[in-house]
Amino acid sequence: MKLFPEQWATEGIRQSDFLEQEMPATVMPGSPVQLNGVTLEPEHPQSVSQPQPAFQIQPVTPDLAPSQPRETWGGKYEFLLSCVGYCVGLGNVWRFPYLCYRNGGGVFLIPYFVMLLFTGLPLFLLELSLGQYGAAGPITVWKCCPLLKGIGVGMLLVSSLVSLYYNVIIAWTFYYLGMSFQSPLPWSCDAPRNAPLCQNASGNSSRFSASEAFWNEQVLGVTHSSGLHDPGPVRWPLAVCLLVAWIVIFLCMLKGIRSSGKVVYFTATFPYLVLIVLIIRGATLEGSIEGVRFYLSSDWSRLQSAQVWNDAASQIFYSLGIGFGGLLSMASYNKFDNNVIRDTLVIAIGNCCTSFFAGFAIFSVLGHMAWRKRVPVGEVADSGPGLAFVAYPEALALLPGSAFWSVLFFLMMFTLGVDTLFGNMEGITTAVLDEFPALREWRRKTLFLGALCFTFYLLGLLLITEGGIYWFTLIDAYSTSFGLIIITLFMCVGIAFFYGVNQFCRDIVDMICRCPPWCGKLVLYFKACWVFITPCLLLFILFYIFLEMYNTSLHYGAYTYPGWGKALGVCMGTVTCIQIPLWALVAVCRESGTLTDRFRKAIHPLNSWRTATTHAEVIDVPFTINLVDSDFASPPQGSSEA
Repeated sequence: MKLFPEQWATEGIRQSDFLEQEMPATVMPGSPVQLNGVTLEPEHPQSVSQPQPAFQIQPVTPDLAPSQPRETWGGKYEFLLSCVGYCVGLGNVWRFPYLCYRNGGGVFLIPYFVMLLFTGLPLFLLELSLGQYGAAGPITVWKCCPLLKGIGVGMLLVSSLVSLYYNVIIAWTFYYLGMSFQSPLPWSCDAPRNAPLCQNASGNSSRFSASEAFWNEQVLGVTHSSGLHDPGPVRWPLAVCLLVAWIVIFLCMLKGIRSSGKVVYFTATFPYLVLIVLIIRGATLEGSIEGVRFYLSSDWSRLQSAQVWNDAASQIFYSLGIGFGGLLSMASYNKFDNNVIRDTLVIAIGNCCTSFFAGFAIFSVLGHMAWRKRVPVGEVADSGPGLAFVAYPEALALLPGSAFWSVLFFLMMFTLGVDTLFGNMEGITTAVLDEFPALREWRRKTLFLGALCFTFYLLGLLLITEGGIYWFTLIDAYSTSFGLIIITLFMCVGIAFFYGVNQFCRDIVDMICRCPPWCGKLVLYFKACWVFITPCLLLFILFYIFLEMYNTSLHYGAYTYPGWGKALGVCMGTVTCIQIPLWALVAVCRESGTLTDRFRKAIHPLNSWRTATTHAEVIDVPFTINLVDSDFASPPQGSSEA
């Protein structure tokens, strides 16, 4: 294509631009050049004396900093197992069974699966699809809507807070695992130091539990602390366990998903093996049927309680790991054509079935303990650390070969915890490495990961002091409270109304090259959830959280948290969600024009968003037109364009 003088006006070229100047050395007369990617061949190869352009055209050579290419999963099973390990965590074992019996037994499964359909699955698919299509971490992926970059920053902060205290649980697990290689177990009634606390030969249990005394005095040392204001000295045996835990995380994540993707073949499957063994063993114990009956006893009147529906929604929300950035980060390493809808159904439904499955392993053994102690099952049932480190270890101590069962149980606890921590740490490292690609270089990445783990270790020392359990409970209660719900609500609303729910559905179909008919129908269902149903349910959860926060106080055992402690927790949650308006303000201020124009530009995807999955670099350069002397020759008679 050539430009003749009569066509100059349409291309914005003026005749005054072509004054008599020498031809620049970079463009030889008659040589072919590029015009917007189209090669312009000269009509007359010989040099023609014509007016020369008044501007000099220089080739644009962008200065690209070398960076390591982004990793991908070695196979689809690595991604599936990593997500299963991330979602199937400690909450499936120590929280779901407790919520089930507290909220009507088997009836609790009705609100549980309703919340799975209308909250869990839509948000899970949204986060996986966003990460896979954008091939970027929690912060960088918001180039699809720069106004919402604060969502990614909030996810980063939530994951950091969770990783800070979650590895403390792994440190406790290491401590109990080491103590399990003893006979008798130090928290059993057979241990000499527990004789004053335990039952005598008559079989009547005493007022105090040996396992509870071991947990509070020997492990935590909480009996020497008066509260949140009195942390006391560090428990050095736990400090060593915490250091070992962070070294394990560092070594497993040293090579990124190439190393953690191999580790999950063991850590994601081992808990299922242990649960099967515990269920088989529990079914053979006297009194186990009473524990299972207590677990599944139905109270239909509980369906009228808003507390039941809120518990079901929060358990779905937290057990799937939505809003932490881990799912988004792991999906970003997928191949572009991975069937993300299939993965969503397999992982989410498998996770929820695991929670229900684990209840039989827990309550069959607790039923045997209640039978041995001649007390109702409700008196030995507990949740959280109280179940994992007090009630269940005490039940295992009553079994023949108790040391073996204890080792098996705490190995399962370790694998459950470390898989979830892999996902949280992956969310943190992916977010930082995508923002600073130079850190992907091996040596820099090693230094960054080492510094990150060591920083978390130093901060975690506060949680293993004599009063550390009070700080642990505070962070656990508020780090994943209203702040996480607000982050997820804005993620859902932002994709549905700012980025566009129709465009997002087309993106999902684009990724699934051979989209089966059932996938297309499911996309319509998810579209309805993202636009209306899921945001409404998230608002319900948020309202109930604020209501409960206002009406109830935070406790650990008999200790009630002071007002300043509760205010500190609220500030912790506020810091995570306040990132959304702060970064939205930054995005608007960076644009030009009126406020409306700035807002429209801030919600418009960046040019690099559509090409995020390609290998080509997208570079913003000035628009340049290269012309040669033959382009200014008069057109031949009867032709308008050559």
